[in-house]
Amino acid sequence: MIRLPTTFLFQGIISMEKIFTFQKGRLEPVETEIVSEFPLKLIVNDREIATLIASPHDLRFLVAGFLRLQGFVDTVSDFHMLSVCADFGIANVRIKGELPDQLRPVLTSGCGTGVTFTLETPAPNPEDQGGTRIFRPDAVFRLMEGVARKAEGYKNHGGMHSAAVGNAEGDLLLFAEDLGRHNTLDRIAGEALLGSVDLAGTLLVTSGRVSTEMAAKAVRLGVSLIASRTSPTDMAVKICQEAGIVLIGYARGGKFTVYNGAERIDLTADEKKIKGVSGVILAGGKSSRMGSNKALLPYKGGRFIEAIHRQLSEIFEEVLLVTNNPEQYEFLPCRKVADLFPGAGALAGIHAGLYHSANPAIFAVACDMPYLNNELVRHLAGRADADCVLIPEGPAGLEPLHAVYGKGCLAAIEETLTLGEKRILSFFDRVNIIKINTEQIAGFDPSFASFSNINTPEEYFRLRGSERENGASDGTFEEALAGNRND
Repeated sequence: MIRLPTTFLFQGIISMEKIFTFQKGRLEPVETEIVSEFPLKLIVNDREIATLIASPHDLRFLVAGFLRLQGFVDTVSDFHMLSVCADFGIANVRIKGELPDQLRPVLTSGCGTGVTFTLETPAPNPEDQGGTRIFRPDAVFRLMEGVARKAEGYKNHGGMHSAAVGNAEGDLLLFAEDLGRHNTLDRIAGEALLGSVDLAGTLLVTSGRVSTEMAAKAVRLGVSLIASRTSPTDMAVKICQEAGIVLIGYARGGKFTVYNGAERIDLTADEKKIKGVSGVILAGGKSSRMGSNKALLPYKGGRFIEAIHRQLSEIFEEVLLVTNNPEQYEFLPCRKVADLFPGAGALAGIHAGLYHSANPAIFAVACDMPYLNNELVRHLAGRADADCVLIPEGPAGLEPLHAVYGKGCLAAIEETLTLGEKRILSFFDRVNIIKINTEQIAGFDPSFASFSNINTPEEYFRLRGSERENGASDGTFEEALAGNRND
């Protein structure tokens, strides 16, 4: 048997001297890191019952959760001993009671092949799973985004699955990462058991397929909703139907598919959307300082522009994307419109948004602003006037790429563009302007981070670095973005 050096065991990766990538007809040498695969022999009451193939971190959570979800233990007091020796790859456990005389291992569809036992499990009771509980789409997406922010194994190396449980508001409670998707749920179950965290009624999100063993484990934990970035199996759907678990697949890009429990998805939030104003995303910049299209950079488990679109979709009934390259944004579920004055910059984008809007006013925002404040946007849009511009002031002055424009301004904008003027402020002397001063803005956003944007690779990586270090819930980007104000 090959023993891995213990210095690598808890890093979750093994450094490679060299690998090769094939591109453009050539093999190019590169240095990289790959995910560790660690076999852990599980001995319970002096019986070797399984070898768990897993990532080599937090193994006690994995062992405790595996035993819990197999029905061997229910509480911490069921353990007499739980010892994990990473040097030799052995977990030695002693529990109350005896194991069944015959255990029939079943190889599951989990990555690396998981194992479970055909033990009798409690009949699912929909009431135990919160069978009447209602869930909001934004809570699902918020939890998915939380997982994406924490899933460093996959971001850095690939080949890793992640899962998390959260509450009905989308707050992340527990997170786990492993090369096996089934292991991630075992780890969560173990950490919850050892930490006395009640998982009844929680939301479970996972990066992997929801198959039979994943659904069955969720039943044991009392989970009320399962959401995945991919699809479930037919047997998993059946288990969720019997247990009263809401089952969601393909949760990404502001969309998802409901396989069970559609009647428990709360869509009343749409009634709170602002009437008479369209959200407009301006994606016409050249991104010359970034060196690539910044709207398409990875961010919050998707692309930069997806996060902004999702946020505006929660506020406005109509969201438009102004772009002269609509084919690049086919993944966004909104109407794409082009400039009527091509090459005239952001002012032409505002004009196009106003011209094509189904409403008498628009809230216009640049596609590279990662820290929009919903309450501030609602405050501005709630004061929209079809005959004027409503514009906030920040420390650097007026913020025209975070402002409300009425259709009554169209003629003045067209006249300005016809004269060859491209600066947004150049038509302001022809229309009514309402300025929202810094004191009012500070009441919603004291750091004025709403007006921050990302222009260079350094700013982008600083943002991502801050996101990783802080766990990056909304509202933690101020330091990373300080000084990156709109041009």
